[in-house]
Amino acid sequence: MTDLIPLAQARCAARKGSEHKLTQARIQELLPQVPGWELLEDGHALGKTYRFKDYYHTMSFVNALAHMANREDHHPDLGVHYDRCVVRYSTHDVGGLSENDFICAAKAELLAG
Repeated sequence: MTDLIPLAQARCAARKGSEHKLTQARIQELLPQVPGWELLEDGHALGKTYRFKDYYHTMSFVNALAHMANREDHHPDLGVHYDRCVVRYSTHDVGGLSENDFICAAKAELLAG
């Protein structure tokens, strides 16, 4: 991915193998581009809790996120509750975080608007 394209406009690409695992330096460069997201599991995952006023709005977000995940072929782990959704990204095929995780986090931000 080029740094000239905003994360939310980039597309996910198939990433397998440890050569696609982001370095800590690269993670620190990308993290400010996804406000409110935090590193989890000793830097092996990226997560955020989105809050909504009711179940209907929570599920609307979850459904939109599912469509985006399908389109990008990169799927988060979700915890769905009445007024919130916990989103967690990690790229299992690389053993940690890849650029796909940050791309999808940025796209989730647009959905949560």
